This record gives sequence, C-alpha cells and structure tokens, in this order.
Amino acid sequence: MRFAVSLLMFICMASVIGTVLMQNQPASDYFDQFGPFWYTVFDKFAIWHVYNSWWFLVIMGFLVVSTTLCVIRNTPRFIKDARSFREHVRGSSLRAFHHRVEAAVAVPPDQAMGGLQPWLRKNGYGWKLRRDGDSIMLAAKKGSANRLGYIFAHVAIVVICVGGLLDSELPVRLQVWLFDKTPITENMLISEVPDSGRLSPSNPSFRANMLIPEGATGGNGLISVGNGVLVQPLPFNLHLKDFVVDYYSTGMPSSFRSVVEVIDPETGDRFERNIEVNEPLRYKGVTVYQSSFDDGGSTLTLTGFPLRGAVNRSFEVGGVVGSRSEITVNEGIRGDTPLTVEFTALRVINVEDLGSGEPQPKAMIDHVASVSGSAAAARNEHLRNVGPSVQYRIIGADGQAFEYTTYMLPMELDGSRVILAGIRESEAVPFRYIRIPVDDDHAVTEFMDLRAALFDPALVNLAAMRFAEKNATPTVDTSLLQKAAVGALDAFQRSGFDGILGNVPETEHEKVLSFAVPMIQLSLTELRDILRIRAGGQPIAREGEEWAEGQRWVQMALLALANLPDYPAPVFLTLSNFEQKEASVFQVARSPGKNTVYLGCLFLVIGVFAMFYVRDRRIWVWIRPAGNGGSEMLAAMTSQRRNLDFNREFDRFKNAFEHLTSGSGAGRDTQESAQDSRSGSGRLS
Repeated sequence: MRFAVSLLMFICMASVIGTVLMQNQPASDYFDQFGPFWYTVFDKFAIWHVYNSWWFLVIMGFLVVSTTLCVIRNTPRFIKDARSFREHVRGSSLRAFHHRVEAAVAVPPDQAMGGLQPWLRKNGYGWKLRRDGDSIMLAAKKGSANRLGYIFAHVAIVVICVGGLLDSELPVRLQVWLFDKTPITENMLISEVPDSGRLSPSNPSFRANMLIPEGATGGNGLISVGNGVLVQPLPFNLHLKDFVVDYYSTGMPSSFRSVVEVIDPETGDRFERNIEVNEPLRYKGVTVYQSSFDDGGSTLTLTGFPLRGAVNRSFEVGGVVGSRSEITVNEGIRGDTPLTVEFTALRVINVEDLGSGEPQPKAMIDHVASVSGSAAAARNEHLRNVGPSVQYRIIGADGQAFEYTTYMLPMELDGSRVILAGIRESEAVPFRYIRIPVDDDHAVTEFMDLRAALFDPALVNLAAMRFAEKNATPTVDTSLLQKAAVGALDAFQRSGFDGILGNVPETEHEKVLSFAVPMIQLSLTELRDILRIRAGGQPIAREGEEWAEGQRWVQMALLALANLPDYPAPVFLTLSNFEQKEASVFQVARSPGKNTVYLGCLFLVIGVFAMFYVRDRRIWVWIRPAGNGGSEMLAAMTSQRRNLDFNREFDRFKNAFEHLTSGSGAGRDTQESAQDSRSGSGRLS
C-alpha cells in the first residue's frame, strides 16, 4: 500500500506538469520555449500530452490493479471487524488495557449489568452479552462506520483512476492493438477512408477534432493516433451557419461563437444552437466544444514584384488558403523561373504591441483574451490591430522552400511607414523582417521601381552624374566622383554592404562606410527623382519637411535594399485583396469517465468523512460474582485513535461507572487504579 501511495504522489506531480504546461500544442512552440536539448529530453517522456503518455497510463493501470486487489483482500476483514462486538475477549486480558476502571459492588452480576445499559444506550452504543457460568461479559461498540471510510477511500482511488483511463486515449489504442484499426497517414477524402481507419459510431469513449468551414456540414471527427488519424463518425451532423467574433475597442477579439444547425440523420430533426467557449453543445451523449477557429479556404489575391534584374512588371497571383498556385517569374537575362506558391494562412486580425519589437504572426485564437481567462491584454494601450497578413511558402524547382509572411497594410515603425515582409526557414525559428517603405499611395511600387532601376546601367550613370555635379568640389573631379558613385551603386545592388566592403580590412570598415553610405544614399535620392519625373511626378523638394521626409524614405529604402540579398525568393508577394471564409474547430468528445470520476469523488468525500469524523469506540465490562453476594466489575475502553476526544469520553464513562458503583453500595476502586490516578496516568485509568 505504501508503494501505491508513492505512485499516487507521482501521478499528482505528473498532473501538476500537465496543468501548468499547455498540452497538445504544436511541437514548434515547445521547441521555441525550451530549446533543442530540453525539447529532446522532454519529448522522450511525452510531457506535451502527459495524460496520454504510455508511462502515465501504465502507472494508472498498475495503481488500479494494486488498489483493487488491496480492497478485495481487506474489505471482508474490515466488514467482519466492523460487525463484530468481540464479546469473546477474556476478562483477565482487560487488565492489560491502558484505559480501564475496576470496582466492587454489593449487587449480583445481572443487577450490576442492568445499571450500565441505560448509559450505553444514551451514548449511542450497541452491545452484546456473553455468559460464562455466573460471569457476564458485556461488549459494546459505536462508530463502526469508521471502517467503511477506509473502504470508500480506497474504492474512490480505483473509481477515479478508472474514470481517467476511460477518458484517455487507452480505449482507442486498445482498438488499434486488438481490433486491427490502422491510422491513416496519407492524404485522402473521408469518404475514401477504409473500414480499418474508421471507428464505430458507438465507440464508448473518444476525443476528436472537427473543422467545419462556414456553410459546410460535417459529421466526422479526427482522432490523432501516432503519426496518423482515425475517423470517428458522429451520431449527428453539424452545419456551420455563421461564425461570429466580437472585439474590444483595441481591435483584439474578445469572444467568438459558432451558430450551428444540428441535423439528426436518424430522426430527421433539425435545431439551431450557439456554441461558445465554456458553453458546449450536448446531444446524444456527445459534447461539442468550441476549441478554436481557423481559415476555411479564403480566396486571396496577391500582387507580385520580381526581385531579380531590371524587370519590374508586377503581376497578379490568385489562390485559396490551403492550396497551391503555379507562377512564372521573369528574371531578365536569367529567363523565366517556375515557382510554386503554397498559401498556408490568412490572418485578418493581428493585434500587436509594436513597442516591444517586431510582431510574430500568431493564430487568431492566441489574441482572444477571454479564452485565456483574462482581459488584461484588452486594456493594454500599446496594443493595436495592424491589419491583415498572409502567410505562404515558395517552393523552387529544386524543391527548396522557405516560409514568408507579409502584412497587407503599412505600419509606422521608428517614424517611417513601412510594409513588413518576414521570412524563416522553418516553424522552429522566428520570422526575420525586411522593412519596405511605402509611397504616397501606401504601396511598395516606388521602392520596387527603385530596386529595378539599380540594374539599369543608363539610369545608374545618370543618377551618379547628377550626384557628382551637385557634390563635386574644386579638389574633387566630377568624373572621378561619378565613377566612384557608379562603382558603389553596382557593388551595393549585387551584395549589399558586403559588396562595398569587399576585401577591406575590418579596421577600415567604419571609415569606408562613413564615405560610401552617404554617397549611395544621395545617389539613390537622385535616382528616385529621375523615376518620379519619368512617371509624370515631381522631384523631392531640397528643403523643409519634404526634404527630411524624403531622406527618411531613402534611408529605409537603403536598408531594405541592403537586406534583399538575404531574401531568398525571386519574387515579393503582397496581399492586395481577399474574401475571408472562416472555419470553426470543434472538439467532440464522448466521455463516460466524467460521471465515473464524479462517483469516485463522492466515494472519496464519504470515505474521508467517515475516517475523520466517525469515531470508533469499544467498551468491555466483565462482571463476576464476589464471595459476599456482590460482584466484581472490570471495564476497559479502547479506540483506533486515542486522542483528546477519546480521553474525554473515557472520563465521562468513568464518572458514570463511579456513580453506578457508589450508588450500588460498594463504590471502591482497586488499589491499582487508585495508584494509577495518583501517578497522573489518567483519572482512574
């Protein structure tokens, strides 16, 4: 039993881990939180889904078996002991009890016994008599239900553990092991899933996920098993009529709900319900929870800009979230490059605290304060909705792929309005951003024109010449300054700042950049003016706020151009339009273990109450005839817990015993009892 208690403590510690650490999240979240080393260690013990890990289920199963055997073995003995009065105790053995009292009375045994019975009845004792010749043994007891407390407490452990096992993955895994169910690892339609990949609609226990786009109907859940899934048919269908999101004044979602129509295929009944967080739908023994929400196949329209060579003709790319589109990018002398764009996510809401750094795209569910149980984030004055973003992967002909995210609307960072374009190699690393300045139309068109112009030798020479003419001095020849500007721009467009530094010693980097960067920035200013005039616009004024604003724009363009060599895609895609289609993610569960756990909790309350508040007491009174026609009486009292309450009750019994014996005419205590009383071992004990 001590080992079982140790297992209970181990289960409690594991449950603390499962409560504190968010369970069943993407592996990348844990990788980011703990790092590669601890992620590998913790993954061995599956603490990401601790309640369904093999070691947790084994411990739970062993605890159930061990405690059940303990209950089966000890319950008959406990019940027998609770029902027994133990009237066969030898009278002489009562002298070995610590709490005892002894006296002689002048009445016969039957009359002496009759004087004790009213007190026992008044104090809730039951009794049984045993006669041995002329002697009488009276055995009394109360509080025998205390023994039932041990039984109920141990049965509660078994029942609660069984309830936990019923609601775990164990029933599904048993079907995989014993009934040849095979998880599906390939992409296929649910209608194409074979019987080996389907569970029975009458499956007694399951917990599955179901995604339903707006306007669609679903009647099957998916249960993750290892690296695959099993299809769990439901006894009804759900039709998602509408998905509603409410927002705080900051733009952060505050709550969300699904308006569904429940369709019973057996009876043809239809009725409408709202499913919200903490307000699930319960029907036919299945509970449907609002778990989260996702994209249901939104239609996207993106504008593409080439990032290679002097080509700058934008093009349109269309697609649907969750699908792929094939595009061809013209890279000038390199020819056409075929690419595959996989659209992975559309985030209409992005509530960010830009004062704490650049944003990292999160699922909309992560923004909902009400789901986390706190609306503190909604009162953060620094939070604001920065608008929609699109996330996609670009796959080259060689199969290499990077993940990208682009925000649709410009945001103000460090005093400049920019479009954020992020890139990362995998979900295990955060996005790195390029800040692209926007023009007067809040678009990146002017920046893309400037990028393409850097690959046009004629435009570069013209811009360098204008720079040289405006910045030449008597000591610096105009042609030499123009040549230096052309060389700096050429090196910069090929490799960014690394191209400028080349083989320059590290100690000279600061000196070279302090000369080259202002020259490149002013040359880019001239190049921008040339492009604006060609487009029918006006050059940037050389004074006042317009000049300062123009220089800030060129500085941001300079930094963006310097980062472009590290942007692996030959094309930049920005979201220009979309038609959102929401989808609700439901968790559907049949959990018979819940009621089992409730029953176990009731047993536990009964057991604890019985053990701590029902006090067992036993009294034996041995009465035998004395030589003078009277009787000698020896009484003893005991309990499993000899605490202060027990001592007080013994004192009451002793006082009643003294009154009885004194009223009978004898009323003397034995010399041994009087000595015990004087020695402090207890009043007449």
